[in-house]
Amino acid sequence: MELQTEKILITGALGQIGTELTNRLVEIHGAENVVASGLDRWQKELTTAGYYERMDVTNTQLVRQVIKDYGITTVYHLASLLSGTSEKQPLFAWKLNLEPLLHFCEMAKEGLIQKIFWPSSIAVFGKGLPKNDVGQDVVLNPTTVYGISKMAGEKWCEYYYDKFGVDVRSIRYPGLISWKTPAGGGTTDYAVEIFYEAVENGAYTSFISEDTAMPMLYMNDAIKATLQLMSAPKESLTVHSSYNLGGLSFTPAELAAEIQKEMPDFKIAYEPDFRQQIADSWPSSIDDSVAKKDWGLSYDYGITEMSKDMLKNLKTKLQKN
Repeated sequence: MELQTEKILITGALGQIGTELTNRLVEIHGAENVVASGLDRWQKELTTAGYYERMDVTNTQLVRQVIKDYGITTVYHLASLLSGTSEKQPLFAWKLNLEPLLHFCEMAKEGLIQKIFWPSSIAVFGKGLPKNDVGQDVVLNPTTVYGISKMAGEKWCEYYYDKFGVDVRSIRYPGLISWKTPAGGGTTDYAVEIFYEAVENGAYTSFISEDTAMPMLYMNDAIKATLQLMSAPKESLTVHSSYNLGGLSFTPAELAAEIQKEMPDFKIAYEPDFRQQIADSWPSSIDDSVAKKDWGLSYDYGITEMSKDMLKNLKTKLQKN
């Protein structure tokens, strides 16, 4: 029996994760099997997908038609409103961050698609939890709109798996660091902005205080983990809400010190804003041993390797010596 070709749809394909994940999926499956989608016009320099659909992911009828037209089997549903932006538009954030996920789960329940990836976040954690090595099965207590929507989404994923056998897989991403696409309104965005400002201006003012540690991950490792999870045998997975992903854990001061190893004249200042309160509600480090056991999670980058790679690539991108 011939194996069915995987046909992939990525929502939010022009975002921070979407651009890099789309291009990696094209390398694996071929451009003709990858459909990117987003609200903006197709930017060929950002995505190598064979097809692009400009669509609002909350337009269920349109999404359903696209899935039928291309014979989609797997959906990477990345479209969402991030933590800082969600606080400013709570009702819209709830609608965007939750409703399309439910519709994709319904389509999988009907047999229209076979597999779904949906990202959760460390924002599901909150008050009353230990700050360090937060485990897989702790009680979730989010304090932000973003975290509340992600917690609800996790429970819906678990529900659709338990009730209908829907193969929906999820990772609780920490802060993601990437040089290819700017971040989009998250609380951990300082860890991206700091590199851009270091290369362009030699100085940065952080909106997070110098001693606030948060879990972070270099994008290369985030993409690797996502693909590891999606290629794992279904029977090896024991978590059907969302897997912890620990990555790295560091403070703005520690990250600045790494940059100063490469750029000794780099200066940093601190002016915490409303995002500091969000950061204070999140863990400092995460226990991801269940993901390591179930599907072989592993990392290639520490803080030093990540910082060197970010600065090297941004100097080329921004044409700075």
